[in-house]
Amino acid sequence: MPAYGFAHLRSRRHHPDILEYLERIQATLDPFHGRFVIHGPPAEVVEGAWPGSMVLIEFPDLATAHAWYVSPAYQEILSLRTDHIEGDVLLIEGVGPGYDPRERAAKLRAGEARPGSDDTEA
Repeated sequence: MPAYGFAHLRSRRHHPDILEYLERIQATLDPFHGRFVIHGPPAEVVEGAWPGSMVLIEFPDLATAHAWYVSPAYQEILSLRTDHIEGDVLLIEGVGPGYDPRERAAKLRAGEARPGSDDTEA
């Protein structure tokens, strides 16, 4: 099942370290088959507020996403970003092919799942 590295980044400060981070991150992703899906374009906010930008990186699975994040190669460049950009970053598992939210609703109605739980499989 695919997994994603999701970042909500705020307080961008232009700094040469950010350019170096951008120049080096792809080399850290390649061994883990990570690929950018979204990389910070302006968003059309249709509900609520969204200060900042979004980054979404896809991985084959959650274990691979975690292995990338803790890898020596990524840890070596991480502070190039975190020293200059505030934000929240998480790793999250996606849903599989054929996911149907109606099945989730049925489980919630039957008391077989809790709202907000990680029980997303049918």
